Amino acid sequence: MGMLERYQNFLKEFDKKAEEYFSSQKQYIKCKKGCTDCCETGEYPFSRLEAEYLMRGFLTLPKDVKQIIRENISNLKQEKIKNTAVRFEYQCPFLINKSCALYEYRGITCRVFGLAYLDNGQIKLPNCTNLGLNYSEIYNPQTKEIMIDNPIRENLHIDAILRSPLAQKYNLECGEIRPLINWFDS
Repeated sequence: MGMLERYQNFLKEFDKKAEEYFSSQKQYIKCKKGCTDCCETGEYPFSRLEAEYLMRGFLTLPKDVKQIIRENISNLKQEKIKNTAVRFEYQCPFLINKSCALYEYRGITCRVFGLAYLDNGQIKLPNCTNLGLNYSEIYNPQTKEIMIDNPIRENLHIDAILRSPLAQKYNLECGEIRPLINWFDS
């Protein structure tokens, strides 16, 4: 079995775990179809393996959708050249008409975005908390305190997930992690 097939099997198991996390946090989650705040501004870290899997999905798209995505990537590359900020944040090039063109092939970060979780003893909140969405009802932006009884105890950062026992079970070789747009630099 090849690496992409092992990754696909990993995702089946990982998605079940992510569903359980979202279910356990449903009282705090405002995510719903059509909400794309997490796709409109970010860096979108992807490992080499995830980028290859995403491109596998890209090949299945209709010709007109591929062309839109190519144009989005070309425009982003031009914007990146002009960018002088330390971080280059942008709209995901696969977001078309408020929908992910490659939803089934999306990366780990996309699959867990919206969840709060523990990272080195600190609760990491999704950016949408500051927009009045997920966890905003139990978060005080002035004091930076969050009143949550049941935070997710697993670190859901991409590199932690790709080094997790579940990833090891599938013997994944994920490679370097870069912002998504950087996979299109060559």
